Amino acid sequence: MKLYSLSVLYKGEPKAVLLKAAYDVSSFSFFQRSSVQEFMTFTSQLIVERSAKGSRASVKEQEYLCHVYVRNDSLAGVVIADSEYPSRVAFTLLEKVLDEFSKQVDRIEWPIGSPASIHYTALDGHLSRYQNPREADPMTKVQAELDETKIILARKQNSCCAIM
Repeated sequence: MKLYSLSVLYKGEPKAVLLKAAYDVSSFSFFQRSSVQEFMTFTSQLIVERSAKGSRASVKEQEYLCHVYVRNDSLAGVVIADSEYPSRVAFTLLEKVLDEFSKQVDRIEWPIGSPASIHYTALDGHLSRYQNPREADPMTKVQAELDETKIILARKQNSCCAIM
């Protein structure tokens, strides 16, 4: 499970404007990193432009899964992850980031903003924290602990039956 990109955009007419983004391209070779990052930026903008306001969607692009959430106020977020990353956790992350962003960045800046002019520094922290969905998301953590408990109980039951 891997997160590659977390972006905040403004869905303008006719184009989406990238406001802020964080990338983890460390798993790619040094010479591929800039083109992979450009691909992720382009894909994020394109998906936001093609999504309706007030919608959430997951779109498969090559071996990646792009999760997009466009709010009714035209603020949008995109997570690009591998296909194993849980979509519920991705949408939880998007909702959290967009709520934080809208509280910290004035709405007047959204249509004219750029990554250089927007002062919001939490994306890199969120991207690294959510690399492990079990640690970042309480529901996923509880589900993982429940699965481990089921395995332990099943082993104990099998060992008890083998003794008899």
